Amino acid sequence: MPRIATTSDLLPELARGPALNVTVNGTAVEAYDGETIAAVLLAAGLWQLRRTRRRGEPRGPYCGMGVCFECLVTVDGAAIRACLTPVTDGMRIETSQEAAP
Repeated sequence: MPRIATTSDLLPELARGPALNVTVNGTAVEAYDGETIAAVLLAAGLWQLRRTRRRGEPRGPYCGMGVCFECLVTVDGAAIRACLTPVTDGMRIETSQEAAP
């Protein structure tokens, strides 16, 4: 049984935007207009988005409102915070799974 009910008289209908073509680390993932990059990555099961430079410790979304920089990813060559950036069609997202030297 799922943890959260997907249907109920108490829950509103889920209305998603149109589907978008997004790739993460070279793999196509499901994304919808109106979602942030962080939401897309978490829905795809990617909790670890980067590693710290010094210790190589895993990091992922933390504050969810752009205060910290734990959700940094590379989008089309630029480093951005995933929790603040909405997905767009054709977006190429790269997570840094390896620790920097």
